[in-house]
Amino acid sequence: MMKFIANFRKDEDGAVTVDWVVLTAAVVGLAVAAYTSIETGTTALTGTTSTFISAQDPNLP
Repeated sequence: MMKFIANFRKDEDGAVTVDWVVLTAAVVGLAVAAYTSIETGTTALTGTTSTFISAQDPNLP
């Protein structure tokens, strides 16, 4: 039993999995933050463009 516990403590395979989970969560978090920023900017730009186009008179020469 002591040999099993000693081998279990030396085994680091699970630690690599935990590292990848943490890194993946960080990448997903950054992607969500970037998406939110881009969405906010494009919504504002679309609104400004809509206002500008609505103010134009198509009957002018």
